[in-house]
Amino acid sequence: MKWAIHQLSKYRNNGMPIDEIIQLDEVMKRNPDIRKISPVHVKGHCTFGAAQMTCHFQLTGTLTLPCARTWEDVEYPFDIQADELFSWSETPKEDVGEISYLEGDVVNVDPLFEELILVEIPIQVFKENTENLPILGGKNWSYSTDEELSVKEENEHKKLDPRLADLAKYFDRTDE
Repeated sequence: MKWAIHQLSKYRNNGMPIDEIIQLDEVMKRNPDIRKISPVHVKGHCTFGAAQMTCHFQLTGTLTLPCARTWEDVEYPFDIQADELFSWSETPKEDVGEISYLEGDVVNVDPLFEELILVEIPIQVFKENTENLPILGGKNWSYSTDEELSVKEENEHKKLDPRLADLAKYFDRTDE
């Protein structure tokens, strides 16, 4: 979403309502864990001052992320509320932090929306009903819990090293 500053002057009295659906595919390039992003519904309202614009945005959509257990696709819905301040006055010499200063005469909010979505991504997502799935293992490895390992050791009779078989017979003899 882009707006030229001179076009925004017509909204100076009542503000500018926003209700659009946009595609933010660039966010997948910035975070390779994102497998897919749905079109993002942007609602909001912007008000204007002499050389600034204050906006309230609501972003809703769905990200497709990998499950931390199974690596299968998990749909993660997001609903982000944000208040942003844009200024096209002279850029300050020091970083103010909460104000986005524009370079040129166009307000481009897509990079801001991408940042808001990237910050919202959780560290891990889990697919439903995967807590009790058995872990099958792979080539040259297997997975066992402590309980399974102790049961396996109890059921398995201890094999005697054939080199020490004669030594085991020593204790079976009775003294004569």
